Amino acid sequence: MSSSASCLFCRIIKGEIPSFKVYETSKVYAFLDIGPTAEGHTLVIPKYHGRFLQDIPDDYLAEIAPAAKKIAIALGAVKDAPFDAKFQYNILQNNGPSAHQVIEHVHFHVMPKPSEDEGLIVGWPGKATDMDKLKDLHAKLVDSIAKLE
Repeated sequence: MSSSASCLFCRIIKGEIPSFKVYETSKVYAFLDIGPTAEGHTLVIPKYHGRFLQDIPDDYLAEIAPAAKKIAIALGAVKDAPFDAKFQYNILQNNGPSAHQVIEHVHFHVMPKPSEDEGLIVGWPGKATDMDKLKDLHAKLVDSIAKLE
């Protein structure tokens, strides 16, 4: 486990700062957000300090999605809604200040979406696409990913 003495989330994991823990494994810690977008907003964090997603070892990341899934299911049960279209939610992860990351420790938000006015409010600024540029980007991206294998 990697940690930073000054990191808020590392201090929460160590128990130096109190939290409302809802789930924990040897590599993941999940707790209620104290500034929630909606009731039940939960943070899921790796017990490995890293600012960006690419800083976190894969074995820690492998436990994040199952943890987020369990929390989403549990939130649906707590809300007395069957886990179907009646219970909706967002899972969000930001990297860097311009992407709205405030705490410099990788974290995933599990945010219930009880109504259009509650939960995460997203404006998706889609842009028109030049298909030739998209084709070139595709080729570069596939090549770059192949080099990572």
